[in-house]
Amino acid sequence: MIAGISHLTFIVRDLDAMEQVLTCVLDARKVYDSGPATFSLSPERFFLIAGDAASDEAAAIWVVIMEGRGPAERTYDHVAFKIAEADYDERLARVQSLGLDLRAGRPRVEGEGRSIYFYDHDRHLFELHTGTLPERLARYRRQP
Repeated sequence: MIAGISHLTFIVRDLDAMEQVLTCVLDARKVYDSGPATFSLSPERFFLIAGDAASDEAAAIWVVIMEGRGPAERTYDHVAFKIAEADYDERLARVQSLGLDLRAGRPRVEGEGRSIYFYDHDRHLFELHTGTLPERLARYRRQP
């Protein structure tokens, strides 16, 4: 039985640049830095996103960044993080403050939430999304 997602790994050229994206935009907490040691394929850092490190670390999302060559091109493959509607403008400002490339969102119908799409320095696409699956399914069940 699958119990959930263990972790997400992103291969990046510049660990420091990606750490800035994770900590500034996603409020990630760094919990490990291999430094020059390589227990895996290359130097790496571990982060926790969401959850409360003191009380609910199991609820956090474990993100790994490893030094290397990222994707060869930009695609629509992406990971989406849930944000509150009230945080939308602040998160957009954080993305813009880092000079990250925003991608125009797809057309949406009312009721499926809003999204901020942006690329990191290595062509990974991220989404910050205000909606939920139940909200989207309920909207799609209604006639246009």
